[in-house]
Amino acid sequence: MIRVSEIRLPLDHAPDALPEALAQRLGVSVSDIGAFSVARRGYDARKRGRIFLVYTLDCTVPDEAAILSQHSDDPQIKVTPETRYEPVDVDVPALLAQPDFQRPVVVGAGPCGLMAALILAQMGLKPIILERGKPVRERTVDTFALWRKSELTPESNVQFGEGGAGTFSDGKLYTRVNDARHLGRKVLDEFVRAGAPEEILYLSKPHIGTFRLVSMVEHMRREIEAAGGTYRFYTRVEQLLLDEKRQVRGVRLSDGEEIQTRHVIMAVGHSARDTFEMLAEEGVAMEAKPFSIGVRIEHPQSLIDADQFGPQAGSEILGAADYKLVHRTEEGRGVYSFCMCPGGTVVAATSEPERVVTNGMSQYSRAERNANAGIVVELRPGVDYPDDPLAGVAFQRHWESQAFVAGGGDYKAPGQRVEDFLAGRPSTHLGTVTPSYRPGVTPTSLDSCLPDFVCAAIREALPVFASKLSSFALGDAVMTGVETRTSSPLKIPRKDDGESLNTPGLYPAGEGAGYAGGIMSAAMDGIRVAEAVALALAGRQANGLLRGKSDSLV
Repeated sequence: MIRVSEIRLPLDHAPDALPEALAQRLGVSVSDIGAFSVARRGYDARKRGRIFLVYTLDCTVPDEAAILSQHSDDPQIKVTPETRYEPVDVDVPALLAQPDFQRPVVVGAGPCGLMAALILAQMGLKPIILERGKPVRERTVDTFALWRKSELTPESNVQFGEGGAGTFSDGKLYTRVNDARHLGRKVLDEFVRAGAPEEILYLSKPHIGTFRLVSMVEHMRREIEAAGGTYRFYTRVEQLLLDEKRQVRGVRLSDGEEIQTRHVIMAVGHSARDTFEMLAEEGVAMEAKPFSIGVRIEHPQSLIDADQFGPQAGSEILGAADYKLVHRTEEGRGVYSFCMCPGGTVVAATSEPERVVTNGMSQYSRAERNANAGIVVELRPGVDYPDDPLAGVAFQRHWESQAFVAGGGDYKAPGQRVEDFLAGRPSTHLGTVTPSYRPGVTPTSLDSCLPDFVCAAIREALPVFASKLSSFALGDAVMTGVETRTSSPLKIPRKDDGESLNTPGLYPAGEGAGYAGGIMSAAMDGIRVAEAVALALAGRQANGLLRGKSDSLV
């Protein structure tokens, strides 16, 4: 097949415009265009009111070699690349036949652990999945209890439980990770098999939404179990068992049971603070890493749509508009929008008693009244908090506790109108923007629950953002605190073969280990680490398999 890129068409183009555009670009008649499919679809909204859809299309023509030769100088006309994922080659029957074979253990059932378990199961390696929280539907009940009744279940909430934190998010499925082996396509293919809409395979910014993610996670669990995997819910890992050479020999669970294994994938997510403390006590190599904190900001989605799309706002094919904003302060500190949720809600995301944490969530429809995003400020270890692996956790906890107090207790969040925040005065009431956070928002000052330098950086950034996006000049826009769980505050470094630097058999993975920043990059890292474990079980080195940079935050 031939791939043709940068085909630009109006939003309201007719269905037959695609083969016509292909024929024109390739210099053939429309009747020569055989089967064709959309490989990618995005839009160019740089000129408000003149928004175009931008397609990449794959098609067949009678003499592909001649057409390619004719357009050899055109970088937008090429052979359709192979996008199929090829797993590492391991003789699994031989492994299973070994008398001392021990099943690999995956700790955590978020995007990283889920894909790691799926890959191991598809290989036939029968993983054991340990999840401290509950199955996803039971977890949903507990999460809603916090939102609706201020009842927190510490082991079952936005952070903990089957599906991980990504289940209660916008479900964004794009990443900037280098993907020469098509791991991202593997993730998307599996999601579609589990019930996601096929459009995620070609949209430039695909997303799923919470309710669809719930059923998808259940479908993937059933597939893992059918392939020999075993799930253990309500099961927290209390201790990593090591021999005299620090080789992993198993894990001890919260009920005292021990599971013998020499290969543990630690995919616990960025909020498993007690697990981080346990690993530190066991002497696992860890280091502090930068992260960010700030607030959630809400505007009417209609204003964001008008800002971004102009008279074409409301187009069904464009949907709800998003944005991405970045500012570097005079002191050199980064302030940026994080995890923007079009047509979504701000949600209570704490996992610990008497602390308030905010996050954003959208359903697939993105049809709620408000848009929300984190407005967060970069923090640096050794500058803003001690250069110690667990110091970032202590820093987060302090400001989350301050937010609980500022909100008045009962898990209400402190909120402030943007106009009041910029003027340095507490809010005594809210205006035209109704905050979506539940159990509720208490008008107050956010200065009491964020460091002074964070508030100063946001105050500097907001007028700059308003010059780029007029919605940010709305004085009644609501800021809700605090957003602290943008990423893990520490990193568990690993070698190129995936193992911990000083603990053989331990495979740190995903967001909690500092190697991902979203659903897609975490799931892709799960694939890499699962492959590394499979090779290690076969006595082969996986050097270079996990080499490369982790994803930046989305």
